[in-house]
Amino acid sequence: MNRSNNTSFADRLSAAADAKKAQLERAARARSEAESPVAVERRTARAAVRVARDARIAERKATKRASEARQAAALAVAQAAETAAREIALKAEQEARDAEFAERTAREAAVEAERQAARDARYAARKARKPKG
Repeated sequence: MNRSNNTSFADRLSAAADAKKAQLERAARARSEAESPVAVERRTARAAVRVARDARIAERKATKRASEARQAAALAVAQAAETAAREIALKAEQEARDAEFAERTAREAAVEAERQAARDARYAARKARKPKG
C-alpha cells in the first residue's frame, strides 16, 4: 500500500497496461495450448473414454432390463400355471360335489322307493286281512 502512494499516475497506467498485456499473453498461450495437437489428442481420448463408458452403462442397463423382462415373463407364466391349476382343482372339486349330490339324490330316491314299497305292502296286507264282502 505504501508503494501505491509513491507512484505517479503514469506509473500506475503503465503498470495497468503491463498487467493487461501479461493477461492477454497468458490467454493467448492458453488458447494456443488448447489448440495444440497434444491437447486435441487428449480431448479426443477423453471423449473416446466417455463414449466407451456410456456404451458400457447402456449395455448394463439393457442387460438389466432384459433380465427383468425374463423374470417378469417367468412370473407371469408361473402365475398363469397357478391360476390354471387352481381352476382345474376348483372344477374337479365342483364335479366331486356334483357327483356326491347325484349319489345322495339316488340313495334318497332308493330309500323313498323302499319306503313306498313297504307302505304299499302294508296296505296290501291290510286289504288282504279284511273280509271280502
